Amino acid sequence: MTATSHSPRAQRTLLFLGDSITDCSRREDPAGHGYGYVRLLAEHFAAHEPTARVLNRGNSGDRAQELVRRFGPDCLDLDPDVITIYIGVNDTWHGFTRGEVVTAADFERDYRFMLDQLSATRPAVPVLMVIPFITDVDQEKAGYHADLDEKVTVIRGLAHEFGHTLVDLEQVMERAWAVGHSPASIAEDGVHPTIAGHRLIADEWLAEFARIEDQRA
Repeated sequence: MTATSHSPRAQRTLLFLGDSITDCSRREDPAGHGYGYVRLLAEHFAAHEPTARVLNRGNSGDRAQELVRRFGPDCLDLDPDVITIYIGVNDTWHGFTRGEVVTAADFERDYRFMLDQLSATRPAVPVLMVIPFITDVDQEKAGYHADLDEKVTVIRGLAHEFGHTLVDLEQVMERAWAVGHSPASIAEDGVHPTIAGHRLIADEWLAEFARIEDQRA
């Protein structure tokens, strides 16, 4: 069998920004990917696009305003080729648990700042905006939906306005319930995904990313 020679694809950097769901103990992982959906995606690219570089810049506890504060060093300065933003749960959760209320207007201001920065400096870079979710493991978590829904509405509106791609985890959850998942089997505490939850996030991200790739081909 004769070996064939192919020019490898130019290296591209895929950057993931977010909170603990993205972070997922990345500082304890020698590869820096963490142990959640970003790691699953890094393993996918290691197999299918070994020249790709996957960077996890999730920080546990972050809200949109913290992403804004570190958007230069943790995003723009890294010159990413693909950007994923997964934020919003703490903008709701901390309002209930810490009294740190973030209004929908505050959230939109901060999220819009990031998208404006990207439009001004990297208009051709694909941005995947992840819709956050909370599962109803108890009455407390069920009570968060009204507030989180306002943030989700903001994300959907901004994605439409800026022409970015949504990774719609609300639809993912609906499909999960249909095949027999319970709230706890997706996120045991209602917020942080189980390994099954992380797999569903990664699968949906890959499906949306494939659509972006098809459109750019």
